[in-house]
Amino acid sequence: MSTNTQSAPAPKVRARGERSPLASLGLHLTLLVATLTAVFPPLWLVITSFKPKTDAFDTSVVKNFTFGNYSHVLGDTQFLAWLGNSLVVVGITTVIGVFISATTGYAVSRFRFPGLRPLMWLLLITQMFPVAVLIVPLYNLLASLGMLNQPVGLVITYLTVAVPFCAWMMKGYFDGIPAEIDEAGRVDGLTPFGTFWRLIMPLAKPGLAVTAFYTFITGWGEVAYASAFMTGEENLTLAGGLQTFVNQYTADWGSLTAAAVLIAAPAAVVFGLVQRHLVSGLTAGATKS
Repeated sequence: MSTNTQSAPAPKVRARGERSPLASLGLHLTLLVATLTAVFPPLWLVITSFKPKTDAFDTSVVKNFTFGNYSHVLGDTQFLAWLGNSLVVVGITTVIGVFISATTGYAVSRFRFPGLRPLMWLLLITQMFPVAVLIVPLYNLLASLGMLNQPVGLVITYLTVAVPFCAWMMKGYFDGIPAEIDEAGRVDGLTPFGTFWRLIMPLAKPGLAVTAFYTFITGWGEVAYASAFMTGEENLTLAGGLQTFVNQYTADWGSLTAAAVLIAAPAAVVFGLVQRHLVSGLTAGATKS
């Protein structure tokens, strides 16, 4: 008498990194919740900007669509003057900041000179101080130099914020570019600056894009220094001008949200122009410094 025995199927062994259906579902739900959490605030900001002032706190989608908030901001306030001030300050800050950060990063990456390590430590230490601690000494310094209510005062202030971080990041990026390129340039008769400008800079576009974006955002969205060092509506930048829509008694939420959308639009355009370089530039500066 023979018996037929059937062995139990072997449990499925998942490949390394392969997720179970339940884990995959949990991951996708988490990503969906995170996406909605990130998208909801700016989306609601845009929706509120098209509502009448009386419907600012209405939780429904726009019922009475209007461009009145935008026309009020552009026609009845100093918004265009704030925009001009911001463009001047941010434009100068970005150009000078990128140049100083790139040259500083290249110098500490390629050359060995007395004071190199203290310089690198100084670039890091300057990032340790919060804005609240620096406002008073910077205010006194700018006042003694006659730079209050002057765009150059804000430019210098923003450079002290952006350049140390960007210089350290650019140093890490230049470390990843072979030094043989510099040697080849010198063999061809280029000066050190000529080698940097003609050979190294074109290879450092991702790092320069990140530097430009960080410097731009530093000046475009900064509020504390702009409010403390600039007075008078005609002298304010965009970030400082937003505060004029809110006081201790009332808040014009319609105009505030409309102005915020107008301010965010240029930043989104700049991000779109440099976003393909951001990942490679940030990772290079973070891992090779």
